[in-house]
Amino acid sequence: MAQAMTIAEKILARHAGLDEVTPGQLIECDLDIVHANDITAPIAIDVCREISSRVFDPEKVVLVPDHYAPNKDIKSAEQVKKLRDFAYEQKLAHYFEIGCMGVEHALLPEQGIVVPGDLTIGADSHTCTYGALGAFSTGMGSTDVGVAFATGRAWFKVPPSIQVVLEGEFCPDVYAKDLILTLIGMLGVDGALYQAIEFTGPAVQSISMDGRFTISNMAIEAGAKVGLFEVDDVTRAYMNGRAQRAWTEYHPDEEAHYAKTIRMNLGEIGPTVALPHLPSNTVPAASCAELEIDQAVIGSCTNGRIEDMRVAAEILRGHTVAEGVRCIIIPATQDVYRRCVHEGLMDVFLDANCAVSTPTCGPCLGGHMGVLAAGERAISTTNRNFVGRMGHKSSEVVLASPAVAAASAIMGYVCTPAQVQ
Repeated sequence: MAQAMTIAEKILARHAGLDEVTPGQLIECDLDIVHANDITAPIAIDVCREISSRVFDPEKVVLVPDHYAPNKDIKSAEQVKKLRDFAYEQKLAHYFEIGCMGVEHALLPEQGIVVPGDLTIGADSHTCTYGALGAFSTGMGSTDVGVAFATGRAWFKVPPSIQVVLEGEFCPDVYAKDLILTLIGMLGVDGALYQAIEFTGPAVQSISMDGRFTISNMAIEAGAKVGLFEVDDVTRAYMNGRAQRAWTEYHPDEEAHYAKTIRMNLGEIGPTVALPHLPSNTVPAASCAELEIDQAVIGSCTNGRIEDMRVAAEILRGHTVAEGVRCIIIPATQDVYRRCVHEGLMDVFLDANCAVSTPTCGPCLGGHMGVLAAGERAISTTNRNFVGRMGHKSSEVVLASPAVAAASAIMGYVCTPAQVQ
């Protein structure tokens, strides 16, 4: 009798050419997509050249300059030029230059480059985002990715899986970001170390694709290799007309073994923030009224999609950002930017005295477009708030949903939408 397997185990087994795999097993797999950005690709390109004069498949290697793009200085311009030259030399099908690019983990799903059932690696830790599509996607170092550029293969240790069963319904002003912050607070930053998190349960169907991307994106903040959602009608509707190739659905077996099962009732979650300096340092947003901010950032690969823009705009509509606070809005892709224009969201942002940026990772990693000075505090919809993450080592970052970030920008301190006056 065939062994019962989780989604992660089924995808890895298929790509290793095996009938079954078990947690802890070392395997070598064929890859569907390999990608890198302007920080990580230069090293990967050098490694690739040491192995081969050509990439394994120009349709499957993707380069997205998004971290320091648009180029903030000469060094970043040189890094992007290295990507650009390599992409043209190798005739890569997927190279996204300024004007048609976006933050990689929002862009690849949006463009239908990653599809359900894929095994994907990227030289960026938040590659786990694509688990929302039912793909096994995980971050690796530039050296491993460079080898994959040349060979199309990578080795894996099969991870055990944690099952997270979602039940109930979100309360008003509560979103996917609040859910994943709450889970990280429960698990800790290493509570799912080298494990796959599989989200399931009756409440999953009520979570949009944008919400699922947010949840999967931050699986790494609990140490997980990937945050997986089973393919359902929501996934299929998202992929319809978007996928660039056929996909495969993998569903867990009823008897699949999980290292742990966690049950979460969405109705018991409130607006939540992560205080400095860990994503697991979570507290209710309503308890932070004395925590003043200098800056609010709404965007990133975690919360820069159109639903996030709509939520922020609804909170900001008819208000202005508090005096002394800078609010920076960063749509994650050109398509999101365009939809903000067409839906009138840009007028809302500008009327509220927000600054709107072209798509970029920018301030998330302390790169540009919102770097913090000594002693400053930002509330941000990004995914990490480590010491010095957004600027000076004495600055602070509070992680929040777009709703809480927008409300806080209006009031000048960390708060919930219900507290906006």
